[in-house]
Amino acid sequence: MITTILWDVDGTLLDFTYSQTCALTKCFASAGLPITEEIIERYDRINDSYWKRLELGEVTKAQLLTGRFTTLFREFGIEHVDLEAFCREYQFELGNVYRYKDESIRIVQSLKDRTAQYVITNGVTMTQRNKLGLSGLDRWMKDIFISEEIGCPKPERTFFERCLEKVEEKDRRKILVVGDSLTSDIKGGVNAGLKTCWYRPEGSENRSPWIPDYEISDLHQIYGVLEYEEME
Repeated sequence: MITTILWDVDGTLLDFTYSQTCALTKCFASAGLPITEEIIERYDRINDSYWKRLELGEVTKAQLLTGRFTTLFREFGIEHVDLEAFCREYQFELGNVYRYKDESIRIVQSLKDRTAQYVITNGVTMTQRNKLGLSGLDRWMKDIFISEEIGCPKPERTFFERCLEKVEEKDRRKILVVGDSLTSDIKGGVNAGLKTCWYRPEGSENRSPWIPDYEISDLHQIYGVLEYEEME
């Protein structure tokens, strides 16, 4: 019986694509720059590649935060931008807007008396704490584990071990990691000996060596994984 959930945030509980588009649009406007769908789509791919490199230990968080925009601006010939100021504004705006995935707030609220819930995230501390506070998700979590505060990112074994030191449940067979990233959430959970649930709303295929215990395409399906009846 699963007693505990470790929730990923971006792309799982909250719609990261929505927040990212809003933040990019505001920051480009603030810098007096035009923005197009092509720029947004290209940034998304560049950003994803940097996060994958962070997971592999190829770049640091500081290199990621500036490098993704350095790469984007270079590709589109964008010059004379105060990079540090742009990055600061982007992180602020990213944490200042949110949209729930699959009624996630209702789901975590309904689980509060039956399942211990925690957040595990690689996001920037300021951004994540602000977004979790604004969305109200933080008030239903027993604790929030952010890689910057832990000292290393998912999927590193050390990240999960340090989180588990503070998780009340000690039987790893009763702890479930729920996230949309195979290379971060699922890989990390598997390596830590935890149960894992891959959230794949777009119907993505698993081409990785990491095999989750469960797969869901809608967060409401978590009730079936937990063998609970969905609460109205």
